[in-house]
Amino acid sequence: MHCGACVLFLLFWIFQNISIPARGDAEVSCVFMKSCILPCTFKGGASAVIHWLQLAAKDTPVHSYYHNQDQLAHQRPHFKGRTSLFNDQVSRGNASLQLRKVEVQDEGRYQCFTSTSSGNKESVINLKVDAPVDEIDIEQVENRVFCSSEGIYPEPKLSWSISPLSTVTEQNKPTILQNEQQLYNISSSLTFTDNATDVNFSCNISTCTNWRTATLKQLSFLGGSSSETTIPCTSSNTSMKDFSLVWRFNYSQIILNQTRANHNYTTSQNWKQKVKEVSASGSLTLKDLSPDQEGIYTCELSNNKETYKTNTHLMIMEGKRNMTA
Repeated sequence: MHCGACVLFLLFWIFQNISIPARGDAEVSCVFMKSCILPCTFKGGASAVIHWLQLAAKDTPVHSYYHNQDQLAHQRPHFKGRTSLFNDQVSRGNASLQLRKVEVQDEGRYQCFTSTSSGNKESVINLKVDAPVDEIDIEQVENRVFCSSEGIYPEPKLSWSISPLSTVTEQNKPTILQNEQQLYNISSSLTFTDNATDVNFSCNISTCTNWRTATLKQLSFLGGSSSETTIPCTSSNTSMKDFSLVWRFNYSQIILNQTRANHNYTTSQNWKQKVKEVSASGSLTLKDLSPDQEGIYTCELSNNKETYKTNTHLMIMEGKRNMTA
């Protein structure tokens, strides 16, 4: 083979097999089931050619554009109906890809290839998927406390904080399961002594990108008057500022709620004749009570990162003032 031909063949082989180091990739974090933009720019011009590929063992066509229009004949079915370019901005050098309803399977490296009369350009984007810890369910059943959360990505961690710690007799290792959407569900429980009182249980669930904490105050008992009774919401060291408030009866029936943006609370129709007022700390004052209102009252304070729950078992005691136990 002629020496010049050997050099050309070698250069062609190198070009075909060269890879961009992962450490040089631009990184984009996309929220699960939301829209996300993978940026790509080039020196604009007429007759632009754009190819987006998902890089893997076998590169996957994601979106193509040439002859001044989208070309999707070779697009992988997984991306069908979920990709688009900013076609009106292609001539100005914008080849960014918009990906809708992001899934965990979309995570990985993407290559943007552009070609015009001015030359070719390649860039690589590393897409990370994030399904944040949105809500934590923390409940007490007898002398056990359960903590769980669902629909998280990447894989989360769970930790407990208990005050006082000496009340805990057993703490189970977190159980982590992955669902069909490749999101993670995590749960754990602990057991405390039968004679424990005034215990706070805090459950923290976190990923490498976010965290959330839920704190449950141990169930307490309150003997209240039928004429008027005040049920405490939380300890005095927790401010209502920037927190939303929900009061529930027997865990499911909503009594009232108050959002962070609105200082006024909204009372459910069934409770309008029973709710007298809500204090600045969130405590609930009820009036004209009957045995039908005996049960468990839950106060829930929450913001972007934390939730505080207080459960109180109310027993109506005719003619008696509030008595706690």
